[in-house]
Amino acid sequence: MTAPPSSDRFGHPPGLWVLAGTELWDRISFKGMQAMLVLYMAGELLQPGNVGRVAGFAAFRAAIEAMTGPLSAQALAAQVFGLYIALVTLTPLLGGYIGDRLTGRRVAVTAGALLMTAGHFALAFDRTYLPALVLLVLGVGLFKGNLSAQVRALYADGDRRQGDAFQIYLIAVNAGGVIAPLLTGTLASAWGWHAGFAAAGIGMLVGLAVYLGGGRHLPPDPPRRTKLPLPPLSASERRGVSGLLLLWPFLIGFWIAQSQVWNLYNLWVRDRVDRRIGAFEVPVPWFASLDSLAPVLFAPLVIALWRRQALRGTEPRSLTKMALGCLLFSAGAGLLVVASMQDRAAMGWLLGFHALSNLGWLFFVPVETSVFAGAAPERLRGRMLGVASLSVSAASLISGRMGSLYEGIPATRFWAINAGIVGATGLALLLAAPLLRRHLPSA
Repeated sequence: MTAPPSSDRFGHPPGLWVLAGTELWDRISFKGMQAMLVLYMAGELLQPGNVGRVAGFAAFRAAIEAMTGPLSAQALAAQVFGLYIALVTLTPLLGGYIGDRLTGRRVAVTAGALLMTAGHFALAFDRTYLPALVLLVLGVGLFKGNLSAQVRALYADGDRRQGDAFQIYLIAVNAGGVIAPLLTGTLASAWGWHAGFAAAGIGMLVGLAVYLGGGRHLPPDPPRRTKLPLPPLSASERRGVSGLLLLWPFLIGFWIAQSQVWNLYNLWVRDRVDRRIGAFEVPVPWFASLDSLAPVLFAPLVIALWRRQALRGTEPRSLTKMALGCLLFSAGAGLLVVASMQDRAAMGWLLGFHALSNLGWLFFVPVETSVFAGAAPERLRGRMLGVASLSVSAASLISGRMGSLYEGIPATRFWAINAGIVGATGLALLLAAPLLRRHLPSA
C-alpha cells in the first residue's frame, strides 16, 4: 500500500519528511533522557539516603537481586538500565500488533507519544521513578512499533529509494541524538537531573505536533481484519518470514556491543577519560552526542558510495553490508581496549571509537531495517519490525548482566569481550549469507 499521490520533495514523498521530523523530536526527547539515565541512577538516585525516596524500589531491587545476587549501586544501575532497554525494545512487537490489527498505526503513534510525554515528566520526581519507566516502556512500544513501518508504506514494491529512505530516516534519528545529550546534559549540569528529564518531555510534545500537523501526507493505514480470518501466507511470504527469523540471531551479536555504548560506556567515560579542556570539564552526557553525530556526518558519504558502486555493479549486497558493519564496530571497540590501558584516556580515543563504531552502525542498522521491512508481508510488517527489536531486547539483557560484572574485571578485558562478540558475528554472517539468501533472495 502506498500513500495518496503527491509531489516528491527532494526526490522522496513528503510523508518521509513528516515521519523523519517526528522521529527527530522523539530522539531529542528519548536520547536526552537515555544519556542521563545510568549516570543519574549510579551517581545519585541509587545512593544510600536517596533510593528510599523511590516508591516501590525496595521490592523491585529484591526481585532483581534474587536473580543476580547482591549488587552495588553502580552494578544495579547497569542492570536496571539493561532491563529497561530490553523492555523498550520488546514492547514494539506488541505495539506493532496493536497498530496492525486494532487501532491503526496513526492512533497507536499518537497514544505512544502521549504516554512517553507523561513518562518523561514523571522522571522529574524521584518518587514516581518506577511508574515513569513503565509509562516510557508502554509509550515506546506503541510509538516505535508503528512509526517506522509507515516509511515502507510510502514506496511501491521494488522502489530502490526504499534503502535511501531508511538512511534519511535514520539521519533524523541521529540528528536528534546529537542535539539531545547536549541540551539535557547542559540543563542537568546547570539545574539538576530533573530539569533535563522535563526538557525531554517537552521535546516529545513537539514531535507529536509535527506528526499530527503532517498527517495529510502520511500513508493510509492498511485494512484491519479483526473478524474475518486472514488468508494464509503465500509460499514466497512464508520463505521471507523464515529468512528473517534465521537472520535474527545475528542481530543480537551486533546489539550486545551497541547496547554497552548506552550503558557502561557512560560510566567508563566518567571514570577513565580525561574530560578537561583547560578549566572546563566536558559533561559526560555530551559524549553521547558523538554516537549520533558520526552517522549524521558519514551517512551522506555512505549513501554516495553505495550509489556509485551501484552504477558500477559492485554495490555489496545487504547481508554483506551488515557483516562489514559488525567488523567495523569490532575495530572501534578495539580502540577502547587500547584506551583502557591508560590511567586517564585522552578524548581522542573516543573520537576514533565513535567514527569506526558508527560507520559500522550505518552499514548494519539501516540495512537491517530495510531488509525486515522489505521482506515482511504488508499485514505483518509492524510485527516483523517488532521482531527485529526483540534482538535489541535480548542483547540488552545480556549487556546489562555484563555491565553488572564490570566492576570485577579489568576494563581492557570488558571491551575485548565486546569487540570479540561483534567481530565473530560479522564473520559468521559472511559464512551464513549463502544459506540466508535462499530465503531472502534480495538480501
